[in-house]
Amino acid sequence: MRRAHSMDFGAEMVEGGVRFALWAPTAKSVELVVDGIAHPLPESGGGWRRTALPGVKPGARYGFRIDGDLVVPDPASRFQPDDVSGLSEVVDARAFAWSDEAWTGRPFEEAVIYECHVGTATPEGTYAGLQARLPDLKALGVTAIELLPLADFKGSRNWGYDGVLPYAPDGAYGRPDDLKRLIDAAHELGLMVYLDAVYNHFGPAGNYLHAYAKTFFTERHQTPWGAGINFDGKESGATVRQFFIQNTLYWLEEYHFDGLRFDAVHAILDDSPRHFLAELGETVRQTFPDRQIHLMLENEANQARWLERDAAGRPKMHDAQWADDLHHCWHVLLTGEEAGYYQSFADKPVEHLARCLAEGFAYQGEPFSTLDNHPRGEPSGHLPPSSFVTFLQNHDQVGNRALGERLSHLADPKKLDLARAGFLLAPQIPMLWMGEEWSASTPFLFFVDFAPDEELNKAVRDGRRREFKSFAAFADDTSKIPDPTERETFEASKLDWSERERAPHREVLAETTRLLGLRRDVVVPLAKSGYQGAAATLPRSDVVDCTWRFGAGTLRFVANVGDAAFAVDPGGARVVWTNAPDKTGRDLPSWTGLFLTEPRS
Repeated sequence: MRRAHSMDFGAEMVEGGVRFALWAPTAKSVELVVDGIAHPLPESGGGWRRTALPGVKPGARYGFRIDGDLVVPDPASRFQPDDVSGLSEVVDARAFAWSDEAWTGRPFEEAVIYECHVGTATPEGTYAGLQARLPDLKALGVTAIELLPLADFKGSRNWGYDGVLPYAPDGAYGRPDDLKRLIDAAHELGLMVYLDAVYNHFGPAGNYLHAYAKTFFTERHQTPWGAGINFDGKESGATVRQFFIQNTLYWLEEYHFDGLRFDAVHAILDDSPRHFLAELGETVRQTFPDRQIHLMLENEANQARWLERDAAGRPKMHDAQWADDLHHCWHVLLTGEEAGYYQSFADKPVEHLARCLAEGFAYQGEPFSTLDNHPRGEPSGHLPPSSFVTFLQNHDQVGNRALGERLSHLADPKKLDLARAGFLLAPQIPMLWMGEEWSASTPFLFFVDFAPDEELNKAVRDGRRREFKSFAAFADDTSKIPDPTERETFEASKLDWSERERAPHREVLAETTRLLGLRRDVVVPLAKSGYQGAAATLPRSDVVDCTWRFGAGTLRFVANVGDAAFAVDPGGARVVWTNAPDKTGRDLPSWTGLFLTEPRS
């Protein structure tokens, strides 16, 4: 199966050559430069400039000369061999020989997601290095890999959220065919692969759109990164929207990704009658009716509207949202931290936890103190558990700490045992952060590489230290905060896979594997039998008791996060898991719990 995604943007192989296209509505003149030779790029209406050149082969280098001066890469470049400011490379997207013809994906209820950063997930820091670890992840019980953003970014190291060329997988990890080889190998093992995509902003270095497409952005909308992307402009909005919609379709069709996670969609500002997120989700559903494609959102606004199901229970637009509320509840309970957004969960974390387990969002329209008590969220109790991706940590929650500490560095192991089971065996979609399965000792730090732009490097370095100066631990000395621009910071974040063979990491890995086996054998069949509702109670202020109902039976979770023991009557239900000393779960000491299941009579 060899297919390329056909689109208006970029360079596309055609019979006998290559068709080049650039949307440059505010440029006075544009020339196409291929292997050092300039060619006219005539206007074709609507700000577009197109031409087809015979004889151009894969591997040719090209760019666009704007107004007789600046040569820029293709904004829809398929590959940048010389980084974001270099020339683009013509890629024959049909050349890779796929072997996954029979692959159509897996039901979302089966998803156990492993979020990872390609550059630090393995010592090699490459697609090939990660591919070699796929059998280990399958043995763990993972069913889906989620890659942090791959859009080409400035320099050789970055989390990926500073990407500026959304169609070009960054060359720091390998060539496009290496990424395809990784995905093909994953499918052969029955593993899905998701991609994190950023459609709310471009990084601070290497974005040239302002030079020829100023209307790609608008001052009408302001974001944390400056002027908003112009999704709703009267003249430019349709093209801007298509640039990103086609990007999603490109990753799904040309690279065979099984889904995408869209970063911070609350910062995608759109006043159109049909919001960009609606058009995006509906277009994907219509384009791939025979594949199981999964679309996930990060959305601080807790907008359940994007997660609605049809009469058959299928997502109309997007499958799920990252369940930040649930994470915040567990984090407060595990660490006692109350700074920043944790403040809004610190007053009643157990009550919030119960609501999250049963309904998804803790805040469903209530005042949110972190937002000056403005209402946050929409009702979510009608949505199935698969509408929420749950986690105890992720790249943000680890990497945005000054020292990049993992939860295992902060929480009591006994408490973490309960929380680990509490999210891996609940019917929501669980996500592990790379290395979490063995409580990796390595941190995950914030790192960038904007060299040779030392002014930008200095701005990032100073900003990072200024950000944490208000914390008591760094008020007098910020030198302890690793320099994000130094290569050593990046290297320190790489996983050490040999730890898995040593105590105590070996024991954590064994328990994580056991829990995921229980999830596969008990929880997934229930979830696939049809969701019928959930209810959670607080039999005591420090005890959660939640029951989910499915067509085939019920799943119940009781957790004691208090100091005193709590008695449980399991009735006729079967104990699936407990960390209580008596192994029956009838008596739950401090920070113990149990999962019970009972078939439908």
